[in-house]
Amino acid sequence: MSDTVENQQRTRLLVNLGSGPKGAARLPPVFAAWRQVRVDVDPKAAPDILADITDLSAIATGSVDAVWAAHCIEHLYLHQVGTAILEAHRILADDGFLCIIVPDLQSIAQYLASDRLHEVVYESPAGPVIAHDMIFGFGPLLARGWSSMAHKCGFTPTLLLQKLQGAPFAEIVLRRRANQELAALACKRAPADSAERDALIASLGL
Repeated sequence: MSDTVENQQRTRLLVNLGSGPKGAARLPPVFAAWRQVRVDVDPKAAPDILADITDLSAIATGSVDAVWAAHCIEHLYLHQVGTAILEAHRILADDGFLCIIVPDLQSIAQYLASDRLHEVVYESPAGPVIAHDMIFGFGPLLARGWSSMAHKCGFTPTLLLQKLQGAPFAEIVLRRRANQELAALACKRAPADSAERDALIASLGL
């Protein structure tokens, strides 16, 4: 059997970093048929792998098709972020990709500058999210004892790009999203052309 046919038949593997409880993640529809491995540091989330995302040693090198890290790496200290990104790069297959979504502090700064930290920025499945939540962590969960939800760092486009450039990705694309979010797509192998790149970005909702 050729490699092409074999790759078409096997179930692709997604590692969801900082997944939260089962069913909590809002994954793009493109991942619906993929096998998902949930990684979280909080045992209350009952993840498939209980681990800090700076240590993914439970996952084999080159074994993963995609790594999804939505509202996750801001829960690390800034000096830990590079280690987490290198671990994500390590576990990716040669044609794999990493997608990171974080609060966009450059956009949120307008709420801080105009004394609107108390204002709702958007409605989430867990409830309204105010500007203060996006900077420091989601208050209702912190109040219930989920201390791992506190934010220990934050990102602007330049800082996120710098952290991603610390790993040998072939191509990195940044996008601003609705709800004051910043998204990054980092590919281990560059897309063949702009059409392939645009299709991947569209499938991920970036």
